[in-house]
Amino acid sequence: MERELALELVRVTEAAALASSEWLGRGQKNEADGAATTAMRQMFDSVNMQGTVVIGEGELDEAPMLYIGEKLGTGYGPEVDIAVDPLEGTTIVAKGLPNAMTVIAVADKGNLLHAPDMYMEKIAVGRNAAGKISLDDPIEKTIDIVAEANNKRIKDVVVIIQERERHSSLIERVRAKGARVKLFGDGDVGAAIATAMPRTGIDIFIGTGGAPEGVISAAALKCLGGDMQGRLVPANVDEFNRCVQMGLKDPHQLLMLDDMVKGDDAIFAATGVTSGELLEGVAYLGGDVAETHSIVMRYKTRTVRYIKAEHHLLHKPQLVTTGE
Repeated sequence: MERELALELVRVTEAAALASSEWLGRGQKNEADGAATTAMRQMFDSVNMQGTVVIGEGELDEAPMLYIGEKLGTGYGPEVDIAVDPLEGTTIVAKGLPNAMTVIAVADKGNLLHAPDMYMEKIAVGRNAAGKISLDDPIEKTIDIVAEANNKRIKDVVVIIQERERHSSLIERVRAKGARVKLFGDGDVGAAIATAMPRTGIDIFIGTGGAPEGVISAAALKCLGGDMQGRLVPANVDEFNRCVQMGLKDPHQLLMLDDMVKGDDAIFAATGVTSGELLEGVAYLGGDVAETHSIVMRYKTRTVRYIKAEHHLLHKPQLVTTGE
């Protein structure tokens, strides 16, 4: 992949963030998601690449969402796999809550796991604990391993878990071990990435959530030197067969980081819609000016860039919709 592609992808996530931010706090999550999707698709049309969506928001018959198999880009340039979540946290935006963002992961063709839209068991840690953890270990053992790797006392280890009934036992075990639990509602891509950002103070991400979000998170963690493992959780025979059709001989296998994101290059880009631990949200500065905060990272060079941009919206009417 060309290095210029990284900055081009930021333009795509910025466009989606600006468009979806028009719906912030309006209680209309589908409209916010649709605005992000439309803006993202339009901006992709200007990027020199031959992209195929391998992780999207559904199949062809579910358009206008970005669907699995959709072709993006100008048709020139590198052939790449694309994983997208035009709006990570649709409910978050509808309610005006923190940690919504627009995200993209890209790798060379054939290097991203084709993840069906189903549940996946996931665990993620930062650089210090990379290669030392296993999804199959009990959480108590993992806490011990990560505490030692991060030079922390057990009571200072922070485990971030999505607040869902299915995680109630896990939450109780973490607390019984003496570690701290940080709960979140939606947006598990940001929660997983936070483990590889020391300033967040988060040490472990664990739980069951969306498989597509798992692969997108894995791309970011690979760029950051962290670690992630996953295991698909087919709910029925149809979902099991879907995994097989997408190339997984054993849908129940333990997926390592390099199973989810193969090869020696990957790019992850995200722009904040609402402020959170990873990024600041879209801010309207008055007049027609809006400010965005983005992150873009590349595995091949290990470069991580934070980008703050001012957008004069009267000169970019295609980037926004109206929430009025």
